[in-house]
Amino acid sequence: MVGVKDEKSEKCLELFLKIGLDERTAKNTVANNKVTTNLTAVIHEAVVTDGCDRRIGNLLYTVATKYPANALVHRPALLKYIVSSKIKTPAQLEAAFSFFASTGSEDFKLDEFEEVCGVGVEVSTEDIERTVKDVFEENKNLILELRYRTNVGDLFANVRKRLPWADPKIVKQLIDAKMYELLGEKTAADNEKPTKKKEKKDKPAKAEEKKIADDALGQPSEEDLNPYLIFPRPEDNIQVHTEVPFSDGSVLRCCNTKEMLEKHLKVTGGKVCTRIPPEPNGYLHIGHTKAMFVDFGLSKGERWLVLPEVRYDDTNPEAEKKEYIDHIEEIVQWMGWEPFKITYTSDYFQDLYELAVELIRRGHAYVDHQTSEEIKEYREKKMNSPWRDRPVAESLILFEDMRSGLIEEGKATLRMKQDMQSDNFNMYDLIAYRIKARDKWCIYPSYDYSHCIVDSIENITHSLCTLEFETRRASYYWLLHALGLYQPYVWEYSWLNISNTVMSKRKLNFLVTNNYVDGWDDPRLMTIAGLRRRGVSSTSINAFVRGIGITRSDCSLIRLDRQEYHIREDLNKTAPRTMVVLNPLKVVITNMDSSSIMHLDAKRWPDAQTDEAFYKVPFSNVIHVEHSDFRKNDSKDYYGLAPGKSVLLRYAFPIKCTDIILADDNETILEIQAEYDPSKKTKPKGVLHWVAEPSPGVAPLKVEVRLFDRLFNSENPAELDDWLADLNLKSKELIHNAYTEPSLRDAAVGDRFQFERLGYFTVDKDSTPEKLVFNRTVTLKDGYGKVGK
Repeated sequence: MVGVKDEKSEKCLELFLKIGLDERTAKNTVANNKVTTNLTAVIHEAVVTDGCDRRIGNLLYTVATKYPANALVHRPALLKYIVSSKIKTPAQLEAAFSFFASTGSEDFKLDEFEEVCGVGVEVSTEDIERTVKDVFEENKNLILELRYRTNVGDLFANVRKRLPWADPKIVKQLIDAKMYELLGEKTAADNEKPTKKKEKKDKPAKAEEKKIADDALGQPSEEDLNPYLIFPRPEDNIQVHTEVPFSDGSVLRCCNTKEMLEKHLKVTGGKVCTRIPPEPNGYLHIGHTKAMFVDFGLSKGERWLVLPEVRYDDTNPEAEKKEYIDHIEEIVQWMGWEPFKITYTSDYFQDLYELAVELIRRGHAYVDHQTSEEIKEYREKKMNSPWRDRPVAESLILFEDMRSGLIEEGKATLRMKQDMQSDNFNMYDLIAYRIKARDKWCIYPSYDYSHCIVDSIENITHSLCTLEFETRRASYYWLLHALGLYQPYVWEYSWLNISNTVMSKRKLNFLVTNNYVDGWDDPRLMTIAGLRRRGVSSTSINAFVRGIGITRSDCSLIRLDRQEYHIREDLNKTAPRTMVVLNPLKVVITNMDSSSIMHLDAKRWPDAQTDEAFYKVPFSNVIHVEHSDFRKNDSKDYYGLAPGKSVLLRYAFPIKCTDIILADDNETILEIQAEYDPSKKTKPKGVLHWVAEPSPGVAPLKVEVRLFDRLFNSENPAELDDWLADLNLKSKELIHNAYTEPSLRDAAVGDRFQFERLGYFTVDKDSTPEKLVFNRTVTLKDGYGKVGK
């Protein structure tokens, strides 16, 4: 938790929450002194200290972080426009920033400002409808030609150019509705892959498209990709890189002495030593993969040799389980990392105890008898504990009594004597030891006490952690300085936060224990176990983490489709193709002998050349296609199967629908009758996937398919008051009787496949010899069909 509990910080936090900031953003803001100062000033200038609408609050936050510094004199005027909702969209606010940046401190004309920012311009839904209609009329021929391959982004930009202050959500909704009105349902041809000839022609464009996609994702700088480039070398860790101010005006300049550094380098040989300190009290999630990547992966091929280790922070015996430790070790290996060594904080309990005694002797710690509630109250009021100044000898005796089990749990703690008047809450006499009666040790060290000391004992060169620990840096260095220990270089990076999910261990645990999901490895969760079960590879996870960079910006939410891009890139290269029909519709080929079986070549890979790249699929007079690939009523723009219409069966023959067999209700389709063209002279536009009976009267291989979607409807459910109400009730769909071709019979748990026109799937651990179970990893790109979605 970010340190925001002192009186001043708590007031700021309360103020920021009042204007509608989500809790995480508010806490991160309080941890940033510059933004806190700016936002506090903005809120008071706007006279909204009693709170305001979240939309206004978000605009105020943007003003606090982006307003041009050369025009501060005009900021109050802008805030009046925001609070009165004369400026109410990000587009208007950006226009205001540009206006004031060019105006500077000079006077400006209100009418010019209002015109530039669209003040008073009300764009009605009718206005947007008319403009969308005009844009579609102008581009109608192109849209009819390209159909659903039309670049909707160009249409959107065209409308926004004419109506810059229109509500973008309404614009998008109306464009989508107009597309449907003009083109109708997507057809099989819309959903079909471009032909091979077309692919060859478009290859250079495809490469350019990938470059554009990468540019759209945002290319991190070399420094973001590898912050080791800005870190000091181990031999340079004698320079001052952090200053800790004290309330009495003195400043601690954190650095090692020459003797300390020489002793450290003698042990490490000048190598970089990092560590991942997971607390074994839960399952790892995708945020931990960023920590692994920082500590294990960044220096590969760089100028340093890194010796990364895994250190279990096992200082809370009530929360730790062997299950979690085993899981962490398994996941680290599965992610492709090999730790230099594995250690436990408990390995150093004797050292930590002896150093605590030394800390007391030096006058930097004392035994306290306040309750946890009293400690909280005194810290909030910046008041010293009544026992803060007790004699050193008395604290030594009491600490030994704590160690020996002579004092009851909760009756005493050892606290560090830091700076109760500091501006940093994490300098308010943090607890070093609590009493927890166990077999050997009756006292257990806190994270704040043990973390930095064990870093020093293990000769960690670079102590890397996420930004919520930034305010703990002062305490980290204070303690090492007080004990005269070697000081590692500390650096913090941003938390990995992905859309449409929750990352809080508390929220994840709530979902699991209350059966909202099916365990820690539920494929809808962003736990690494869940991603692994869903079919996501460690390769794609590492590529995703490298792609977003290792920045210190802590306010970004990474869209889920950015991760899905890397998943598809990996699976497109590694997952062989096969055919599966999710919702089978029986088709009987009447001009083919019922006893005849052909075995046709199908491609495991698009550019198959060698024999190994092909597999055999049976073709008989009874096949099954998707229900959604058949219509009773044909139309000119429809390329699926319909009465009297022909389609091409992938890797097989054209077939033409000749009859429909209906149930007694005259609605339900029981069977389609068709004729096939063995000469293949028919050239239909639609291409369908299918599965045939492998032998007369024998049904195809039946499998279960699980279709997973985003767990939450909102991009950032964690900021919602009722985040559970945002759960996507359609995030899991079970299809019990899908059909597949025989070659999948021997698929093993973890095998990955591309089901043609459907997506990427993996074999789930729930599979049995009698029935395979497949999990959908991710859908195909937009150019493919969305059958079964």
